[in-house]
Amino acid sequence: MSKLKDDSGDQEETSPRRLQDLAEMAGVSIATVSRALRNSPLVSDRTKVKIRKLARDSQYEGRTMGLSSGSSSSPLLSMVVPSPQGRDRRISDPFLLELIGGLADAGQEKGCDIMLSHVMPSDSSTIAKLDLPSHSEGLIFLGQSTLHEHLNKLVQKSVPFVVWGAMQPDQQYCSVGSDNLQGGQRATDHLIRLGRKRIVFLGNVDAPEAMLRYQGYRKALERAGMDVDTTLVRPADFQFESGAEAVETLLEAGILPDGIFAASDLIAMGAIRALTQRGIKIPDDVSIVGYDDIRMASYTSPALTTVRQDVSRAGRRLIGKLLRIREGDQVRSELLPTDLIVRESCGA
Repeated sequence: MSKLKDDSGDQEETSPRRLQDLAEMAGVSIATVSRALRNSPLVSDRTKVKIRKLARDSQYEGRTMGLSSGSSSSPLLSMVVPSPQGRDRRISDPFLLELIGGLADAGQEKGCDIMLSHVMPSDSSTIAKLDLPSHSEGLIFLGQSTLHEHLNKLVQKSVPFVVWGAMQPDQQYCSVGSDNLQGGQRATDHLIRLGRKRIVFLGNVDAPEAMLRYQGYRKALERAGMDVDTTLVRPADFQFESGAEAVETLLEAGILPDGIFAASDLIAMGAIRALTQRGIKIPDDVSIVGYDDIRMASYTSPALTTVRQDVSRAGRRLIGKLLRIREGDQVRSELLPTDLIVRESCGA
């Protein structure tokens, strides 16, 4: 509850800025207030009028919809791209663009408008700026980065939001993400079946998704009775240049792998470039598996074997769950299955 002031600076009255404040004043649930402000047919007109009058009288700052036609306007949802601390997050990242496309398609199917927020939160101070703006009715975080604890706190503000990303311990918010552990294991199992013995993992395990893919890598090696050689685990951001640099440092150290599992397709493409520039043949000398199955993965030379994430399905799940949260429903996090797409970079 925030205080309003007159021209003299004296406090006059209390203005509710949150749904629960209006709910307490109206003597109804938060879900009923949310539905009333969005002109949901699940709430009687009498209750809608009562809640809207309270909202107007107290200068509630959230978004409301008219009562004239009985059918509400299209909800406006905001996509938010967290920025890793100390590193740039590029909107032009191919996988991110495809995920945004999947959300836009799902929004169109559901009759929602989708916007991209200019705020790229990296810590608690910037995430505080995302206390739902008046023009938006829900947030979709495209990744958690290192914001897990801050997202847990955001739940307490009754801001409707969902997250694309890995499921975390003690998570209080709803997330939708691929089964990264399963995907990492599938990729590594495939390399093992090809007879590869010195399998490198390329990825930055500070990122939740990459960490789970790495755990899948370890699980596959251990299940096959193979040692996890830490000299074959190399950090790499989700960027082409980072993958190339990681492989170059390996080769300069005299380490020649016969298999590489990269935590993203861009990393894998960078690895391919570094290897071919040294005259190392793919897949004869080194087999490579990426992760994401971005569109350009099938057009590389050789075409890239990869783990597919279904962005269309992800978009539908994220939009659907966010709309249910806005209605006051309880929703569960969800892991989506992955598929191994075998192409030329593995030779089988």
